[in-house]
Amino acid sequence: MGRHDLDHFRSDESEAAHFYDEVRRYWPGLPDRALQPGYTGVRPKIRGPGEPAQDFRIDGPDAHGVPGLVNLFGIESPGLTSSLAIAERVAALLQRPAR
Repeated sequence: MGRHDLDHFRSDESEAAHFYDEVRRYWPGLPDRALQPGYTGVRPKIRGPGEPAQDFRIDGPDAHGVPGLVNLFGIESPGLTSSLAIAERVAALLQRPAR
């Protein structure tokens, strides 16, 4: 992948005014220039185009056979809300004896 191929990973500053308008719907006092872009890139999904939404997936050693490894797939916005429950699930998977 050449440098030119990475252009689509740049933030689009033209959307900033719209973004501020939307945020100010619930935070009217948001000062101008208070926000900055934080992430642009590939966001892996666990579903294909046109498929229904799916919950995230948590695969422990029973799924892949690697002791001590837990893979977390497809964790998007509900992941923050669910982070404590996810942590409990990961801890439980790591405490199971290896098969």
